[in-house]
Amino acid sequence: MQTRTRRQREVLDFITRFIERNGHAPSYQTVARHLGVASKTAIGKHIRALEDQGLLHRQRAGKSFRLMLGRPKNATSAENAIEWILPQTNGNNNGNTETSAFALPDFLLGERDPAEMLAFRMPDDGMSDKNICEGDIVLVEKRSYGRDGDCLAITVNGSETTLRKFYRAGADIELRSSSDDFPSLRLSADEIEIHGVYRGLLRPAG
Repeated sequence: MQTRTRRQREVLDFITRFIERNGHAPSYQTVARHLGVASKTAIGKHIRALEDQGLLHRQRAGKSFRLMLGRPKNATSAENAIEWILPQTNGNNNGNTETSAFALPDFLLGERDPAEMLAFRMPDDGMSDKNICEGDIVLVEKRSYGRDGDCLAITVNGSETTLRKFYRAGADIELRSSSDDFPSLRLSADEIEIHGVYRGLLRPAG
């Protein structure tokens, strides 16, 4: 999932080894002392980051917490909630996103960080020759730029967000569909907003 920092790896490795040797998790103070960190608050931030990644969790024990490896047993894929690109309203929404209840299981995310993913519902059949059809839920990895040939989620002129192949055409941008029924668009860079690069899709039943 999320790429861990060097310090987060050190914290996780120490906690894992400590549990293997002692049968219980170390205190924040023990972790801080081992890593030469003066503040338990700093260790707490790393613990919360690892918890967000599903690598450990805190379990209440009386008035304190104890650390446990992995996710809690009642954890669900809702922990992988990703942002949803809102439908455009009268061209005034400008492709804004919000954190929604939309969630993916781990096996669909692979090694990708859910915080770096977006989803939206495909509004047309412009990429149908690539088996991406109207109504599909498109998954994209956040990126604000494009390379020639990239399949990108793009909002044009603050209107509907869709998926198209991206190419540079001199000072302009060309957006190509995979279907002859949808002509290519040639636009200036300030007419588009790039949300991310295509990574997969979900197709609702029916």
